[in-house]
Order: sequence, then C-alpha cells, then structure tokens
Amino acid sequence: MRGYALKQRAAAAPCAKPARAKRLATLLLLAASLVWAAPAGGTPQTLKRSLGNIVFAPFDMALSPIVAGLGVHRSLRRAEDPPAVRAAYLVPGFAWNTGVQAMAAVVREVAGLLELLPGLCLVALDRDLEPLYAPSEHSDALVDLDTRLLPIRFGIDYVNPPQAATSREARNDSTRL
Repeated sequence: MRGYALKQRAAAAPCAKPARAKRLATLLLLAASLVWAAPAGGTPQTLKRSLGNIVFAPFDMALSPIVAGLGVHRSLRRAEDPPAVRAAYLVPGFAWNTGVQAMAAVVREVAGLLELLPGLCLVALDRDLEPLYAPSEHSDALVDLDTRLLPIRFGIDYVNPPQAATSREARNDSTRL
C-alpha cells in the first residue's frame, strides 16, 4: 500500500510544474497587456445610457398610470370616432396603456442591466453600442434633461409615437440647420 502512495505522488509531481508554468505565463501576459495598453479615449455613451436606464426605469414604472392617462387623452383627441366609441375606449384603453407602460419600464431596466458590462468595457475603446431598447431614447418623456453626467429621462411614453414638435430628434434636427 505504501509503495502505491509513493507512485501516486511521483506521478502527480510532474503535473504541478506545467500548471505553475501556465499560471506564470498568464500573469506575465496580463502584466504585459497592462503595460502596453492604449490610453482610454473612448466615449462613455453606452455606460451613460445603461446607468440612465437602470436609475430611471423605476420612475417610469411609478409614473406609468400618469403617462398612460396622458396617452389615452392624446389618442382620444386625435381620433375621429363617435363619442360612444371614445367613451367605450376610455377604461380599457387606460388599463391596457398602464400595463404596457409598466412592462416597458421593466424592459428598460433589463436593457440597462444588459448594457452595463459592455458599457464598462467600451469606455476604454473608441466604440459605442447601439441601444438595446431604443424607445427610451426616441420617445416623448415627462422629464427630459440632457446633462453632461447622465441624460435624465423618465415618464417615457412607450405606447404613442413621439410628437414631432417635442421629440428629441426634432429638436436635434432643428439645431443642426
């Protein structure tokens, strides 16, 4: 039995050296990549968008009944239906819009979480990721402030298309002319 244990130790000893060599090579490669890494010069747009989605999605969820009510009001104003149809649409339309708004806020939160790691990685590169969830970028919002640190957008209307006069794209296009 004792001879068997010695044979096992002798067989295991040569395997320890290649594992140690692999660890040393990995550490040297990591140190070399840190020394010769390019300076960080990328844009933090993906990270800012991700953090904005994570931080402000709960506000979207809380404001979903208000945004849904405003959306239903806007839809009823635009509709050319008889008053009876408008009245019949009011309650189910509000309930449906509120549910869609709330679930869209959940999707915004998940998209923010999914963009967080790529956003952290892309800060050092000169690249950005396209938005995973574009409605939070392009739709109308109750609060829409562009700050240098983080775009503050919440109370987003995910159901109705953006109004041309108040949408972010229309404002940006008018400033480019």
